Amino acid sequence: MNALPVVVVGAGPVGLAAAAELTARGLPVLVLERGDRAGAAVAQWRHVRLFSRWAELIAPAARPLLESRDWQQPDVNGYPTGSEWAARYLGPLAEALGDRVRFGTEVIGVARRGRDRVVDAGRDTEPLTVHVRTGNGEERIAARAVIDASGTWTTPSPLGGDGLPAIGETAAADRISYRVPDLAAPDTAARYANKHVVVAGSGHSALTALVAFAALADDHPATRITWLLRRGDIGATFGGGQADQLPARGALGLRAQSAVEAGRISVVTGFRTETVERDDSGRLILVPAEGDPVTAVDEVVVLTGFRPDLSWLAEIRLGLDATLQAPTALAPLIDPNVHSCGSVYPHGVKELSHPDPDVFLVGMKSYGRAPTFLAMTGYEQVRSIAAALAGDREAAERVELVLPETGVCGGSGLFDAPTEESSGGCCAAPTEVHELSLPAPVAIQDLTLTATTSR
Repeated sequence: MNALPVVVVGAGPVGLAAAAELTARGLPVLVLERGDRAGAAVAQWRHVRLFSRWAELIAPAARPLLESRDWQQPDVNGYPTGSEWAARYLGPLAEALGDRVRFGTEVIGVARRGRDRVVDAGRDTEPLTVHVRTGNGEERIAARAVIDASGTWTTPSPLGGDGLPAIGETAAADRISYRVPDLAAPDTAARYANKHVVVAGSGHSALTALVAFAALADDHPATRITWLLRRGDIGATFGGGQADQLPARGALGLRAQSAVEAGRISVVTGFRTETVERDDSGRLILVPAEGDPVTAVDEVVVLTGFRPDLSWLAEIRLGLDATLQAPTALAPLIDPNVHSCGSVYPHGVKELSHPDPDVFLVGMKSYGRAPTFLAMTGYEQVRSIAAALAGDREAAERVELVLPETGVCGGSGLFDAPTEESSGGCCAAPTEVHELSLPAPVAIQDLTLTATTSR
């Protein structure tokens, strides 16, 4: 089976990093991308600026490939937009990988050759088969291993407070968006200017949208912004500020906090949407399970996270946590109900393995429904997996990354009620505090929105 390629699903940041790691170790690799370019999802949030620097966004294994092609490295201390990340890094890296990357190829299923998930015999000796659809029809590709870096971009979580769409949510699709809008585009700005806009969500995507809408309200004073939080109080939702070891991430929270404190954003806590209705004018009414509704709503921007699409892995035996849908060994490290202080340690093949051998979920998809994933985390994941597939167990189990702490406890903001832990930070401050000023929108959670659209 060693002659078969390792199939990587998705030509996003982590998928291409996996291909670079495997190439460096002399292993055959094939990247399958549904879109027509590298970083197809990144291109869809091209207007958003990341809060990681270029230095943290370029995979170590990618550098030799890029530098062999007269690549012009960006300023490592700069903060790219999604458009810049795709154009100056992901595109050139895919070109450097050459025919190892196939575009316009959608993965529709993965299985063990000749075995459905019920059959025990041969699961450790038969290759995997990757079923794909292209413009020329369907085909099967035999694979030694499969690394799923397809991300979660295509499956945003709904507005409904119970994890399912609220009653009437689908019918109100003309007034609901699930992405951070590009308010620099005149047509998009016109949609929201001088309207009552509701933003639902508590993560970095929501903070990015709030900062952008606050700037829109400065130019269009009739714009009204309401922020819906499911949790019982704001608590540490704004993040660690200057104690955050990623300065731009801290700056993002401080800008959102400033807009709230200035009265430009109204906050409603403990709000779980149950029903979306329309009034006589066609505007929306958001009705919670308990409490007063939010009325006269023109537009809703739902930024409540993402979730993995596992449907095309139905014939693979995955070991997933019942709560997060993340690999069982990884889930306790990232569970937002208990995780605090940004203390997730780097992890690799050991935490990402499944009952079916040589199948791995990486990147944002490996986190299931947990938030706050960084590109550098994905790069460390695939470095470890590539080492294991090459038989270098020592390198696979070695930790080669120190992750920056958020500077807060209970960093996910999923606590229902105010608690001592969620009201402030408990983590040690970084040894060096950075001052940073960036144009709005500042940034967005690195890979919550960068995982590729492709399978």
